[in-house]
Amino acid sequence: MGRLKTAPRALPWAPPPPPLPVYQPVHMARARLRLAPEAQPAAHGANGGAVHGRSRGGGGASGERRGACAAAAASPSEAAAMAGGGRPPLLSVVLGEASGGAQGFCGGQAVSGQVLLELAAPLRLRALRLEACGGARAAWTEAPSPPPSPPAAAGTRLEAEVPYLDARRELLLAGDEGFILLEAGKYEFPFSFQLSLHPLATSFTGKFGSIQYFVNVTLESATAPPQSVSREFQVISHIDVNSPALLSPVRQTQDKMVGCWFFTSGPVSLSAKIDRKGYCNGEVIPIYAEIENCSSRLIVPKAAIFQIQTYMVRGKTKTFRQMVANVRGNHIASGSTDTWNGKTLKIPPVTPSIFDCCIIRVEYSLAVYVHIPGAKKLMVELPFVIGTIPCTAFSSRNSSLVSQLAMDMRWLAQTLPDHPEAPPNYADIVSEEEYARHVTVYPTSADCDEQLHCPVFAYIQEFRFQPPPLYSEIDPYPAGVQDNQPVSLVD
Repeated sequence: MGRLKTAPRALPWAPPPPPLPVYQPVHMARARLRLAPEAQPAAHGANGGAVHGRSRGGGGASGERRGACAAAAASPSEAAAMAGGGRPPLLSVVLGEASGGAQGFCGGQAVSGQVLLELAAPLRLRALRLEACGGARAAWTEAPSPPPSPPAAAGTRLEAEVPYLDARRELLLAGDEGFILLEAGKYEFPFSFQLSLHPLATSFTGKFGSIQYFVNVTLESATAPPQSVSREFQVISHIDVNSPALLSPVRQTQDKMVGCWFFTSGPVSLSAKIDRKGYCNGEVIPIYAEIENCSSRLIVPKAAIFQIQTYMVRGKTKTFRQMVANVRGNHIASGSTDTWNGKTLKIPPVTPSIFDCCIIRVEYSLAVYVHIPGAKKLMVELPFVIGTIPCTAFSSRNSSLVSQLAMDMRWLAQTLPDHPEAPPNYADIVSEEEYARHVTVYPTSADCDEQLHCPVFAYIQEFRFQPPPLYSEIDPYPAGVQDNQPVSLVD
């Protein structure tokens, strides 16, 4: 018997699902985005340019299965783009400049920018999130203990973190539908967040730790793994070098005996000074030093700026010291002395001093030292601070001096009479009779010529080489002294 054919049952009718919301791309010029459709944008570092991210897909069979599932769940246009090897989304972050053209942001300022998204094919997006984070981190490995510890014992890993910033924003979030359909094109999403008012440690990257601040953007879609991109921004904690503590001079003196036991050749002494304790990047430090070489060796004076990094984790301390600038003086022979009257050393672009972080400290020191052949160097260290607000002590001192002088002049004006009296007239005091009685009448030039029978200037040559007149401190008019008799000035 043949099988009976049954008519297919009709399935219950269901209304079609509502269409997904579609976001149209914004119209932007390519010159503004600086993105070429032919070339894929290159990834830039944290200090310049936009940072572009790419989706991270799995490899092998698992990656193929994941791609097949994504293609099955995607729309026809998305599936066609994925099957044809379409370009994945390009995500980038562009940050605005700090206010006033500063090199970094400080506490209380607003950080703004844009998230740029370029799609080569339609994309079903779930969320676009932004996170601003930052903090300090220090880590290093302690060397294993010496024997008799086990030879297989590994070093201890020490780590510490201090958070400074944690802010989150939802730039784009799907509603009840679960997805947002983005058409192919370019999109920009502006954002802004404000830094905390409490002091933030200055950005820094060192040997065993760092202080960094980032803007992270995460793109979640239905057809690909989450895609993330990060951009670092700089933060500065201002230090004013005009404080009285940083305007005071720094001086150190040190001496050293060269040689040992009975073979000493003499001491070497060093004295160094700087005018103030606070400077800024790009400033020149005038160094005043005096080096005296009483040894029998030829010595060379030098000066250098050292950056001292200190890391503190769980009661342990790690210090790293590096030279950032140096200068060299002339050779000093045995028995000689050399003086530096303001020898200059310029501060290079370095991180300002950091004192407000509990696990990382950055300090600076100016070392003036003498290289002695066959002996340890003689060194004096002058600690100083590199700040961000330049010194204006010269103008402030001038203004204070002017104000003090004006105050003194006002005090002097109070002691003087308002209208001083004029001096008396000479004619009112001396009469003409008294004047004529006391005036000596001298002969005229014609009378002298008549008495001398020749002009007066003819006798000038006779007095050219005449000895000086006699003089006595006891009696200005000594009696009985002949013309050729010497006069004693001793009592």
